[in-house]
Amino acid sequence: MKRALLVAMILLGCMLAYAQTPISASDAINHIGERAAVCGQVVSIHYAMRSRGNPTFINLDKPYPNQVFTIVIWGSDRAKFGDPELAYSEHRVCVTGLISSYRGTPEMIASDPLQIRIQ
Repeated sequence: MKRALLVAMILLGCMLAYAQTPISASDAINHIGERAAVCGQVVSIHYAMRSRGNPTFINLDKPYPNQVFTIVIWGSDRAKFGDPELAYSEHRVCVTGLISSYRGTPEMIASDPLQIRIQ
């Protein structure tokens, strides 16, 4: 029962976030700490399999090291996304969740494929 309630709350949160007016990847810097849908063009993807946590970095609008916004998929969640390099490369995407900042660059952690949709 508790699990079903938790799933329902997560889905409701995702639906509400999708209902919001999306913001551009370049405007995300002005929304740190907010939940939002951030949209941009995927320009580079890097799977850092030898780094702690095995993150996958999906950079929007400009490639690393000049990225405008980064979607982070931790290694523990990567299998849920299949092959992110194949799924998202060269697509325009919107990601929904909490915008945070790492070393001055806005980012969002995606732990569920439902957070990322291809436009």
